[in-house]
Amino acid sequence: MNRPPAVAGRFYPAGKTALQSDLRARTDSDAEKIPAFGIIVPHAGYMYSGNVAGSVYSRIEIPDTVILLGPNHTGIGPAISVMTEGTWTSPLGDVEIDSELADSICSASPLLQANDSSHQQEHSLETQLPFLQYFSSSFRIVPICFMRTSWQDCLQVADAILTGMGERKVLIVASSDMTHYESHERAKAKDRMAIEKILALDPEALFQTVSREKISMCGVVPASIMLLCAKKRGIRFSKLIRYQTSGEVSHDWKQVVGYAGMMVY
Repeated sequence: MNRPPAVAGRFYPAGKTALQSDLRARTDSDAEKIPAFGIIVPHAGYMYSGNVAGSVYSRIEIPDTVILLGPNHTGIGPAISVMTEGTWTSPLGDVEIDSELADSICSASPLLQANDSSHQQEHSLETQLPFLQYFSSSFRIVPICFMRTSWQDCLQVADAILTGMGERKVLIVASSDMTHYESHERAKAKDRMAIEKILALDPEALFQTVSREKISMCGVVPASIMLLCAKKRGIRFSKLIRYQTSGEVSHDWKQVVGYAGMMVY
């Protein structure tokens, strides 16, 4: 099965040349790269969040397989859905799904359901592909999207992902925007609380803080699961690469969305 672009021409340029030019402006090809275990990157239109995402992708090595974790904004499909076969297409070309790894992850927990419908119109993972393709032409993906779920489910999914991964080198991308539609100053204050938990590599505290403080971080489940995997693998370092809000582009400071770009390594 082929998954064609759903938001090309809206979230990012639909033409190959225009997209390459846009990515070139948002990335730094000379930045020093490290083999990160996981990253947190936004998924809004590139006009608003592309510079944050590009700052992160410029600084990481991209391995042969990338696990993409993102929120399900459409409400279509099961609570946790994995596309297990086929290709995803962007204006920069096709990317194959790592079916062996996808099947292994699904078989490790009944919470993970093989499902294509959840992914067809979802933008949170699609917006990551062009950045990955800009820096690499030889990777495969495992796309997983999540509706809001419990902490116990996060624990089980993290274990399933690690079981499926085994010893192979994989990058886990957690796609998330931060606070939605609050003032610039309020968004920064709320997002700082979440960012501090990520910097502390404390996934449970992140999950609880987002709930308690009513932080509208849409990808808290993907971010928590990525951090759980990192913690279980003994990852010790985290870094905030860039933070900004949509107000810095639109100059509407009353209703912004926050974007954080982070890595764990």
